[in-house]
Amino acid sequence: TGSSPTSPVTSSQTTAASPITGEDFDPAPGTRPEYTPLDEHYRIDISTRPPEINASTWRLAFGGLVANEMSFTLSDLRENYEPVDQFVTLSCISNSVGGSLISTTRWTGVPLQTILDEVQPLPDASHLRIESADNFFEFLSLELVREDPRIMLCYAWDGQPLRQKHGFPLRVYIPNLYGMKQPKWITRITAVEDWEPGYWVVRGWSATAEVRTTSVIDTIAIDSIYEMEGQQYVPMGGIAYSGARGISKVEVRVDDGEWQEAQLRTPLSETTWVIWRYDWPFEEGRHTFTVRAFEADGTPQIVEINPRRPDGATGLHSVETRV
Repeated sequence: TGSSPTSPVTSSQTTAASPITGEDFDPAPGTRPEYTPLDEHYRIDISTRPPEINASTWRLAFGGLVANEMSFTLSDLRENYEPVDQFVTLSCISNSVGGSLISTTRWTGVPLQTILDEVQPLPDASHLRIESADNFFEFLSLELVREDPRIMLCYAWDGQPLRQKHGFPLRVYIPNLYGMKQPKWITRITAVEDWEPGYWVVRGWSATAEVRTTSVIDTIAIDSIYEMEGQQYVPMGGIAYSGARGISKVEVRVDDGEWQEAQLRTPLSETTWVIWRYDWPFEEGRHTFTVRAFEADGTPQIVEINPRRPDGATGLHSVETRV
C-alpha cells in the first residue's frame, strides 16, 4: 500500500510533452510530463494482486476513541461533503536518486478534518490507525490532521474514481510524506491513545518518512540544439521536488564548472514537483551534467550519498554523455 519499499509492481514515467500548458516557458524536449498519465503513475504494493473491493458493500468504519462511531459508504463521502481537489506529487521512499518512482496527478476527496468534526475524537486519542484491505496499516497523528487541512481521504484521481490498482475505493493523502505512510484500499480508521510503528516501520524503514528534496535531469536535448547570436545552445530539463516545502532554485553544473541557475516553471500546486530548464552553451565533447535544488526557504538538498533504506536516498543526480 502506498509507496511501500519492495514490490514487483512498478510503472515508469514517459518522456512525452506535458499536456498542461503554462505561460513560463516550454519544457526542454524530453522532459517528463508535468502531469502524469494515469496509466503511467507509479505503483508499489505489498502484494502482486491489488485487493478487489465491491463499492456497493464497502464501508469505511471509523471508531475507537471517538464520541460518534460512524460508518461511511462511498456515496456518503462523494455526495455528503464538499469535494476538494489538489495537484499532488507522490514519491516512494525506495526511489533511487533520479529514479522513476515519483508521479503527479490531481487528487479529489474529503478533508480528514471534516470527518474528525463528525466523529469527534476523545481527549485521550492521539493518533489514527488506518487499516487497508491488503492488511497494510499505518498511524497518523491527530495533531497533524488538525494542523493541515490538505490531508484528505481521496476517492478520485484525475477526475475519475480511483482505479483498483491505485487504491479503490479510498486512500489517504498526507503532504510531505513518502507513500509508505499513505495507505490505499482503506477499510477502517480507529482513534487510538498511542502511536505504534506501521507496516513498513516494523520492517526497518523510517518512522517519519519525510520526503527528502531531490532534483533530476530528465533530458539533455542534443537533437534540439538551436543557435542565438552566434552561440549554439542545448536545452536541458527535469524536475525538482521537496514535498510541500517548495523549490526556490535549481542549478546545473557542467563538469567542474560554476553552478548556473536554471529557469523554474510555475508548479501546478504547492504540493507538486517543479519543472526546470537550462539552455547550455554547447561545447563538443564528453561532459558530466549535475543538478541540485534548494527548498523555498533556501535549504539545499542533501549532497551526501545515502541509500534508500531506511530514510530515502540522497545525493546529486548526474548524467555523463557525449555531445
